[in-house]
Parts: sequence; C-alpha cells; structure tokens
Amino acid sequence: MSDTVGDLLQEVTDALRAAGIENAHWEARYLLQDAIGLTPTDFVLGTGQRPAECDRVRDWVRRRVAGEPLSRIAGTRCFRGLDFQLSPGTLDPRDDSEVLVDACLSELPEQDTARIADIGTGTGCLLLSILAERPKVSGLGIDLSPDAAATARRNAAALGLSGRAYFAVGSWTAALPETGFDLILSNPPYIRRDVIPTLDVSVREYDPILALDGGDDGLDAYRALARDMRRILKPGGWLAVEIGWDQGESVQTLLMRAGFAQMRLIRDAGDRDRVVMVRNPALSG
Repeated sequence: MSDTVGDLLQEVTDALRAAGIENAHWEARYLLQDAIGLTPTDFVLGTGQRPAECDRVRDWVRRRVAGEPLSRIAGTRCFRGLDFQLSPGTLDPRDDSEVLVDACLSELPEQDTARIADIGTGTGCLLLSILAERPKVSGLGIDLSPDAAATARRNAAALGLSGRAYFAVGSWTAALPETGFDLILSNPPYIRRDVIPTLDVSVREYDPILALDGGDDGLDAYRALARDMRRILKPGGWLAVEIGWDQGESVQTLLMRAGFAQMRLIRDAGDRDRVVMVRNPALSG
C-alpha cells in the first residue's frame, strides 16, 4: 500500500473495481474513512499513512473483495439517518425497510403514548427509528438470538432511548410478558428455504440464517403471527409486516383468515409489494 492518501485511495479503488464492485471510488473513500479515520480534509491534503494503518486497510480490502458487505466490515449501518451497530446475530438493515417504519408512523400521532412491539428486532433499527420520531411511544423488541437482543440494547443506549426501549430473548409471543399493544411490527424471515443458496454471497454468507429462512414456502413466520397476534394486540390495534415482493396476496389471505380487518398492501419505491398492514377488529358494543 502507498504512503500518500491520494495513492492509497487510488489503489483501494482499483482493487475494488477489479473485483467488480460497483461505486468502487465511493466505497474506497468510505473504507479509508472508517478503517483509519481519514477525513475529507485528509483526502485533499494527502496526509501520509503509517504502515500499521495500511495493514488494516489491506485487511478490509481483502474482506470486501471476498464479498463481505462494507457495513459488516465497519460494524455499523446507517438506517434512517441513525447509526446502528451490527453483530453476527443481526440482519444488516435494508433501506426498503423504511417503508415499514413509515407505515407504522402513519398510525402513531406525534404525541401518542402508544406501546408497540417489534417481533424479530435484530439491531432494533425499526423499533428505535420509530421511538426516535415519536418521543412519547415506548416499545419492546423480541428476538430469538441473545446476540441480537444484546446488540439492540447497545443501540438503544447509544441513541439515548434505553428509557423507552426494552428487549427480550424468546420465540415470538412466548417472550411477550404482557398483552395490550397498540401496534406490533415485524420484518420476519420470509425467504423460501430453497432460494437461500442462490442469494448473493453478501447475504447468504453474512446475514444470519435465522433472519432469512422462512421455511419451505417462505410463510412460516406469517402463520405464527396470524395465529398469535390478535390476542396480543389491543382491539383496534395494528399489525404491520414486511413481506417479499411476491407474497402480498398470500400474507393478506393468512391474516384475513385469522380475523384481521382493514387490509393494506403498501409498495416500495420500486413499485414492489413491501408491507402488509392489518387491524385487529374493535370490540363490538
């Protein structure tokens, strides 16, 4: 690796481009900023680099060329303008999941004191993003992975949200200590088991299988939600779930048969089915 920032940036860019990585120059700048703490001013001034720093850059480049996502290498992902720590037990948040956050916010007025739950919370990015924008809402995140729950707690602390965000380890509603939630959201595993080996290496090798595997037809998690969520939600409460692009009709059918009402199918920026939102019927009389 070269001694000057300009040469170093060019070498990293060339290595990433040779590996077929899109936006190689942008990724190279990001990698150098995170790996050795360079600033935009350093790129202009051409500050020299110590050999130990270059060794770290070399290691990060090797990992990126092998297919590891940049966010995994750096250990953080920006989601909705907030930084979230990642860990081996957490899914790497995707921008498409902002559609789910927006859907939930639409049913949570700014001064609402609602109680919400996030099933399969992972990094906590969905729950914590909502709490960051709704200062009177409190929430509980559930995950099967102790590693994920611990990561979500760290993220809540880093964002100053520990007083309103709580996390527990367990399986779906078995980990919920109480009922009567105003809104429940989930980005559950929804990929068909036979599709997982065909996914990009950045997904199949680095995202936890627990967060990907939706069973033989990709719908196992939705069946569990359809079975249990009505008794957990308040009458009139909302359930919002992220779905695969081709699962809208199937998920709506499962939830309708479970007795939910007011079906909404929400599309993402690419005009693909992304979120199903349904309401627990209010008590009559």
